[in-house]
Amino acid sequence: MTYTCYASSLYLPSRLFEHQIVLPGPLDNSFSPKIKMASLTSDTNKKMTYVRLGSSGLTISRIVLGCIRSYGSAQYQPWILPEEEGIARIKAAYDVGINTFDTANAYSNGLSEVILGKAIKQFNLPRDAIVVMTKVFIPVMRHPGDQWLPAMDLNGMGYVNQYGLSRKHIFDSVKHSLERLQFNYIDVLQCHRFDNDTPISETMQALHDVIKAGYVRYIGMSSCFAYQFHAMQSTLSLNELTPFISMQNHYSLIHREEEREMFPTLKMFGVGSIPWSPLARGLLTRSSEKQKASKRGDIDNWMPMYDLTGEWFETIVNRVEELATKKKISMAQITLAWIMNKDGVAAPVVGTTSLKNLYDLLGAIHVKLTPEEMSYLEEPYKSQAIIGHF
Repeated sequence: MTYTCYASSLYLPSRLFEHQIVLPGPLDNSFSPKIKMASLTSDTNKKMTYVRLGSSGLTISRIVLGCIRSYGSAQYQPWILPEEEGIARIKAAYDVGINTFDTANAYSNGLSEVILGKAIKQFNLPRDAIVVMTKVFIPVMRHPGDQWLPAMDLNGMGYVNQYGLSRKHIFDSVKHSLERLQFNYIDVLQCHRFDNDTPISETMQALHDVIKAGYVRYIGMSSCFAYQFHAMQSTLSLNELTPFISMQNHYSLIHREEEREMFPTLKMFGVGSIPWSPLARGLLTRSSEKQKASKRGDIDNWMPMYDLTGEWFETIVNRVEELATKKKISMAQITLAWIMNKDGVAAPVVGTTSLKNLYDLLGAIHVKLTPEEMSYLEEPYKSQAIIGHF
């Protein structure tokens, strides 16, 4: 069966929503529409696949382009591309079939949203076909290079009511995000973190109300503990409010703590995972020696994220490299293929400033890993502290 996707509409059989349609792809619930757009080549059409996000009806590309540390201001991080180059990269991602873009109000203190919105407007990309995800919680700091830290006294710094998940901040943040994006609505509004200072009922009602007001289509959550997510989703269900459809959690070959409680919780609620940092800041894309020689590797030396003590980490990296050599593909493709084949994962969020790397990542969509190869990659893993929750 073939689906034909035109620039303004998607023609699907009426019984699609009654039966699962099984088509070629990395997962049984994915499908690959034939896209008829002047900007897409026939070769590209063979590469990108699309999947439903959780149990919702929203369709996203199998790779989500992350805009966190890729497009914005070099004052925020030195490797971030400026506006003109960022706009070109976003267009290139769309041209290869990526229809889903993840940003946040706080990325480059608002500039990431501005660039994404300009790219869509400048190239007249079909808004109806594109999925834009942004976030609320972290404050937008006043200067491009300023970065928020959890320990900051935000009230004392003049950011009263400009952070967290209060009703006031959710509505204000959505308004400002729409202004920066130059949109009428946001496809998926994600809570960037859990707010320990605001009643869950207030947050959930506000999220429901921004949807009812037409500002937002769907809502999602990002890094939190499973019990927190369960409490939020249960509040939504008990009060007949709009539920979360997605969880953007921290998950990769070297950080698999989400498998203990979060993934079973997501499965219970029918929520799709869109993991952040699936390549572990590049640690799983090249040898340890090459990582140390990179600009990002130099910077990350003073902001360590992972406990890499012991032999387990190098063993995993070596096994990724071994399989990549065997299959004659990149380590990044092996790493993404692993995460795409994990139960509950809809699509990983990946960011890159390199067109070469972007095109390489697309190859992961059709990489097949046997159960033995999956186990081979996973076997050395050692449990570690959860990273990313406040």
